[in-house]
Amino acid sequence: MKIVLIADTFPPLRTSGAVQLRDLSREFVRQGHSLTVMLPTSGMDEPWALEDFDGVQVLRLRAPKTKDINYVQRTLGEFFMPFAMLRNLRKSPLSEGDWEGVVWYAPSIFFGPIASALKKASGCRSYLIIRDIFPEWAVDMGLMGRGLPYRFFRAVANYQYSVADVIGIQTSGNAVYFDDWRKNDNHSLEVLQNWLSDAPAGHCSVNLAKTSLAGRKVFVYAGNMGVAQGMDILLDLAEELRSREDIGFLFVGRGSDARKLAADAKRRNLENVLFHDEIAPDEIPGLYAQCDVGLVALHPRHKTHNIPGKFLTYMQSGLPVLAKINEGNDLVNLIRDERVGAVVTDNSVDSLKRMAESLIEQCDQDGELPSRCRAVYERLFSPEMAVKQIVNALEK
Repeated sequence: MKIVLIADTFPPLRTSGAVQLRDLSREFVRQGHSLTVMLPTSGMDEPWALEDFDGVQVLRLRAPKTKDINYVQRTLGEFFMPFAMLRNLRKSPLSEGDWEGVVWYAPSIFFGPIASALKKASGCRSYLIIRDIFPEWAVDMGLMGRGLPYRFFRAVANYQYSVADVIGIQTSGNAVYFDDWRKNDNHSLEVLQNWLSDAPAGHCSVNLAKTSLAGRKVFVYAGNMGVAQGMDILLDLAEELRSREDIGFLFVGRGSDARKLAADAKRRNLENVLFHDEIAPDEIPGLYAQCDVGLVALHPRHKTHNIPGKFLTYMQSGLPVLAKINEGNDLVNLIRDERVGAVVTDNSVDSLKRMAESLIEQCDQDGELPSRCRAVYERLFSPEMAVKQIVNALEK
């Protein structure tokens, strides 16, 4: 099939979304499809730029800046983004693109206008890959009330949903947010699991043997450190375990709370904690090969269901997980049913400490634990299955 994929993140960015879309794009090509990725890009001198990425045609379209700016500027930038993309698309060699399927990735919730235009121009079906339910999660977190801003974002999200023939949610627990949308007989909702390409452990710029964590059993967190993660409790855990000289904590990444957390660890004089800047995605397997347990944190106010990308990378590397997540999250049963780690939902550092110590003991005694983790990755989270599912939905 000749497919266009619209997204706001892609290499060289290092976000989990960029890595996911890199792997998905490569798999589309591997399965013989023709894929074009359309990306909004700020700061370009020209209206468009066409690149090749491992056989994927990447079209970058000049658009307003939407990253690393305040919320008002970001909202305005994202609102005008699809219209700027459409205007510059018409100036590009792909202005007359005849697509057999339109796919787009949310976040962002603002791609509805360009997805609709491409779908109508080609008379094809469309597939929305939705990885978080915004603005609902922002309300849950107390970042937004249900006033005018909420109603605005909700209207934008609803328009985006209306453009899609098929929506792929990442877990069945999120289906409740689409009850009204599903009343249209032409709409189809399905679970599209997250995915990640297999990758061998290779070079990593972080060498734990040369750090203060050398010789310890290491709990690792790699990824975004922001409000949605609620990571303060992980530092509380490290403080509770500071007397255990055999246990350490490694935090790798960036985000709105990264500096605050690092400063807090220094203030508490936590010698069992190490922070490191974001590293390249290709270095992650090499990092995890030096660690023992992966950490997952989601703020307890969350009500939407989320299987973070980092959970996939832990499973891929054979790392069991210690998860502090919201009650009722589908990830709770997944971890427990598959016996690939321990979960805490009561926001108690005492519970988290008990689970952490029990999991370290289990790592020493259960030789099958890494194999179970790998089996979960291979069965549920391969890009091959994701591409086949999307293509099947577009061909119906």
